[in-house]
Amino acid sequence: MFPPFDYFSYRRVRNQKQQERTARFALLPFDYHIHITASDKEIINKPIQDLVQGIQSSALSPVDVLRIYGKVAVQAQKRTNCITEILLPEAESWAKSEVNLKGPLAGIPISLKDSVQVKGFDTTLGYSALAGNPATEDGPMTKLLKDAGAVPYAKTALPITLLSFESANGLWGPCRNPHVPAYSPGGSTGGEGALLALGGRIGIGSDVAGSVRVPAAWSGIYSLRCSTGRWPKVGVNTSMPGQEGIPSVFSPMARTLNDLTYFTRAIIGMQPWKYDYSVHPISWREELEVEAQTKSLRIGLMSSDGVVPPTPAIERAVSTTVAALTEAGHTVTEISPPANANPFTGLNLASQLLNSDGCHHFESKLRSFEPSDPGANQLSRIAHLPRPLRYLYYLYVRYIRRDTVLATLIRDFGPKSSAELWPLVAQREAFRATWHKWWDAEPQRFDFILCPVNATPALPHKAMHDAVSSCGYTFLWNLLDYSAGVLPVGHVDSIRDALVAPYKSVLKRLGCDHAIARGAWKHYDSAKMAGLPTAVQVVGRRWHEEQVLGYMVVVEKALAQYRDPLTGESSQYTLLELD
Repeated sequence: MFPPFDYFSYRRVRNQKQQERTARFALLPFDYHIHITASDKEIINKPIQDLVQGIQSSALSPVDVLRIYGKVAVQAQKRTNCITEILLPEAESWAKSEVNLKGPLAGIPISLKDSVQVKGFDTTLGYSALAGNPATEDGPMTKLLKDAGAVPYAKTALPITLLSFESANGLWGPCRNPHVPAYSPGGSTGGEGALLALGGRIGIGSDVAGSVRVPAAWSGIYSLRCSTGRWPKVGVNTSMPGQEGIPSVFSPMARTLNDLTYFTRAIIGMQPWKYDYSVHPISWREELEVEAQTKSLRIGLMSSDGVVPPTPAIERAVSTTVAALTEAGHTVTEISPPANANPFTGLNLASQLLNSDGCHHFESKLRSFEPSDPGANQLSRIAHLPRPLRYLYYLYVRYIRRDTVLATLIRDFGPKSSAELWPLVAQREAFRATWHKWWDAEPQRFDFILCPVNATPALPHKAMHDAVSSCGYTFLWNLLDYSAGVLPVGHVDSIRDALVAPYKSVLKRLGCDHAIARGAWKHYDSAKMAGLPTAVQVVGRRWHEEQVLGYMVVVEKALAQYRDPLTGESSQYTLLELD
């Protein structure tokens, strides 16, 4: 059907898919709709290894465990709209006959980003054009999970482009933050963030610029961005097939750090390279995980990326973490990134590599007037400008508005020919080589780098219109392909985290008065954001997931032992629970 008439197809498919989802929830057995009991909460809060042992010893029934997490999914959906496809009836059958109950994830319910292929279900990515085409078989990732004993029970929300820290699309609607509904849970794996924060167990998302780390930070859970080739990625759909300038990686997410570590170790122990040709045969190196927890650490601090400074709530989360680590006997030193490979240079390079198709692919499946992401729309408008007009716009921003940061990002943003793309890839490799040499040299030699996940806590819905380019704290590590973990620190406090002056005045004082910083800071309001999670990011070297998880344990223990000088209370984050 041709535009604009395919708009009516979008409306028809949207209504049909939402009605199907409503009906599937409504038709679930009564057990899924009753109140979560105290004994249910014991299962929800039990360490994952204890659940596995209970199922393998037959002390627990995998179907009973699944029904508890099914209850969580039902309540989380009502609260946040975090689920696209509910798999529970089929999951009960899989738990009885298809999954390997001798595996390391025996009977553990797992939620998956909507992009993961599961037999019998659509993989729409939020596009109406991709609906009505259920997978005929499980993708390799799903097969691996079932062989490990995991039971897929839900597919979760994402933004239509997969290039947003929002998780909304015209097919399924917006996913809401589990702490403050008027805010985003993060993106593009926001549905996972919301579900796991409300009692889900483990999940899988993808990350090309921060898409498992920002949802973890904004929803209050844990995630690990794996380096390319460490975690399977075959058997998924994507909005940008063939994009390898900044490869997307699939990675684990969990409600607790213990679960995240166990889950990561279990999947790598399944030898995923036997399921997915793209995975490197790197076995789990327990000695790296243990070593990370048994020595005094030298930690590099990147308190700001030099583009968008952290807002007060995030600044407090980072400074609290630094104080806790210092009190625990570790050394924390502010880093000076390589001058010719600084975070802003990385942001500009990564942006060009990621959107070298001129935003063609993520738009190609949109039907007429089907809602897209506000941030992606901003990117598209610039990319679609004819080159002479884009250069004139660059001159206007650079010399009339005097915004050198935004002007630099605009100047070369747009579709690239092969002759233009190859030099960018060469620049990426030189950028990586520079950081590799820098990290190994004195006086660096850091065990890990500590930094914010984003300049702000969760932002309101549709704020990506202004804040789409405020992604440097995560995007940098995608460009470098470093392993990076996220753990929650605390919550926004309406008084302690308030701005001392209007945000534009603060940014001017900090020397960051440009559109990229203003776009993020304009939405900062500690009173409205009160209760939202704050988090930090732990960054390690490429393919060193074991060490990063070990360092995260060190950070979490330090925060648990640290007492806030003002309140005298522990800084350890409190998990959210459903009633």
